[in-house]
Amino acid sequence: MRFRGIRFRMLLAAITPVFLVVLALMAVFWTTRVSDLDSAHTTRARLIVQQLARASEYGLFSGNAASLQAIANGLKTEPDVRSIAIFNGNGQVLAKAGETRYAELPEAMGANYIARQKRLGVDVFWERVWPSNVALDDFYSGPTQGLNSNVLGYVVLEVSRDRLDQSGQETLLVALGIGLVGLMLGGWLASRLGEGVIGPVMRVSRAIERIGEGDLNPSSEALPSDPLFDLQTRLNQMAQRLAWGREELEYRVEVATRELRLKKEEAESATLAKSRFLAAASHDLRQPTHALGMFVARLGQLPLDVSARQVVDSLEASVSSMQDLLDGLLDVSRLDAGAVQVHRTDAPLDKLFQAVHKALIPLASSKGLRLRIRPTQEWFLSDPVLLQRVVMNLANNAVRYTEQGTVLVACRVIDGGSNLRIDVADSGIGISPEHQQEIFREFYQVGNSGRDRTQGLGLGLNIVERTVKLLGHSISLRSDLGCGTRFSIVLPRALPQEFSAPAPLTLSAQGGELEGMRILIVEDDGFALEALQSLLQSWGCVVNAAANVQQALDFVNAYPAPDLVLSDFRLGEDRNGMDVIDMVRAHSRRPIAACLMSGDTDANLLHAAKARNLTLLHKPVRPAKLRSLMRRLAISNASDAEASTQELVAGR
Repeated sequence: MRFRGIRFRMLLAAITPVFLVVLALMAVFWTTRVSDLDSAHTTRARLIVQQLARASEYGLFSGNAASLQAIANGLKTEPDVRSIAIFNGNGQVLAKAGETRYAELPEAMGANYIARQKRLGVDVFWERVWPSNVALDDFYSGPTQGLNSNVLGYVVLEVSRDRLDQSGQETLLVALGIGLVGLMLGGWLASRLGEGVIGPVMRVSRAIERIGEGDLNPSSEALPSDPLFDLQTRLNQMAQRLAWGREELEYRVEVATRELRLKKEEAESATLAKSRFLAAASHDLRQPTHALGMFVARLGQLPLDVSARQVVDSLEASVSSMQDLLDGLLDVSRLDAGAVQVHRTDAPLDKLFQAVHKALIPLASSKGLRLRIRPTQEWFLSDPVLLQRVVMNLANNAVRYTEQGTVLVACRVIDGGSNLRIDVADSGIGISPEHQQEIFREFYQVGNSGRDRTQGLGLGLNIVERTVKLLGHSISLRSDLGCGTRFSIVLPRALPQEFSAPAPLTLSAQGGELEGMRILIVEDDGFALEALQSLLQSWGCVVNAAANVQQALDFVNAYPAPDLVLSDFRLGEDRNGMDVIDMVRAHSRRPIAACLMSGDTDANLLHAAKARNLTLLHKPVRPAKLRSLMRRLAISNASDAEASTQELVAGR
């Protein structure tokens, strides 16, 4: 298609001058020929009228009307003659042949009549008839105006222009025929001459197109007689060099691919090794941290002097910071592994706000801040637990980094009522524009290059962003230096439903909360076992501590069934905490409450625990969290016991 365009353009460029020349020659020929025909027509008509004037002289002189009529009739037979009229000197008609459209001599000689007849295709000529002794007007002299007394008469001749117009049309057809023949001949010559130019160009174009498509074989179309033979030869040489280069490049790519494959395998092996190392390191680090937390919690219960209390408080703060770091890393790893499951449901937003207020009001009051939670009746569609963590994290950051003023948590309806926007705003120092995108990175903190742990770990906002994306919501930031910061979360709105808050749990009926609760601990780490046993005994629990599965079964056989089993997951001897719990439950023949504790962060362990309806606590376990869990389990056991008693009474 491209070659056809080139040929057409070349032919057009060659035939355009030929067309213009032929057109000009046709115009000159036709106009010249028509002019000659018109001149011949006019000359003939003038000769006829002059001859008529001479032949009418005797008849006018003698008044012989019959002779004049014979002359008129004779000239009427001449081709193109429309009418002949002979007048005497007074303007009276003496003889007439043919049809005339004028009534009197002055009208026939008038310019208006002559012009009107010319438009109708008729030329009007008139001539005076002079006596013989008076010299006639010269042929080329102009006629005099008006009637002359010496004039014998006048003759008027009307000649048709039909034959002249027909000759002009025939001449035009002849000119068009000659022009068409000239154009055909010129086009044929231009095509023949253009092929000599187009052919080599097309061969070069095909060679370039073939090279562009990847065919680098030398072309055999180059002819020594072509004017572009040198160019085609250089194109073949270039194609050959490109072929050599492509072969070398393919070889290098193949070598590089092999090297990359080896590097990839090495990287995957290193990643697996690193993962195994990190898993082992994480487990081994969590174990002593877990034991340390238990020992510090137990130490804080002992009577100490002021100096010792300060040391214990500092030690507790350090352990808490280490536990925060490990918990943050655990949350990040779980988000990366996709182990966090989203359970969307309709829930009231005010309940979430009240939980945030209850958790943060002590910290805000200690700093002299106003923590404002705007009440709302709106409901949302999301995972209430994950969303509460997000809002809690944002509000906690706002309280932590605001020295004076107000922290506001509010909600408003947007997007025509289809969505909600939760705003967490503070009157703090604000965030500069260059840091607003970076604060969501791991371990990134503005103004904490020294990594002061009292200012956090730099994981909170990263966890917030990942959790919000996991929930399918969006988060935005608006902040200016000195004007505070506002984080906004957009989430779907839900229709309000009937909701009744559960009655608060009371432990007054349980006596000393955990007093007398029988606990079976299964832990293969000696320090962790000793620390947990000492802490639980300080809470008033009756504790049996086992370092392996066999000791746990011995305790079950020797003592009454425990109220709660706290077991580590890894126990050695190809056994794990789930096996121990199953054995204890099978031996006791009832579903004893149980909890797994592990330093493993593998997502599969979490899924396995959920499948068996077991609570999984990741080490290091905070004593407050463990105590809260044991309280809940104690209440659950008491409720089950009361239900069983009622069934027995009903049965009796």
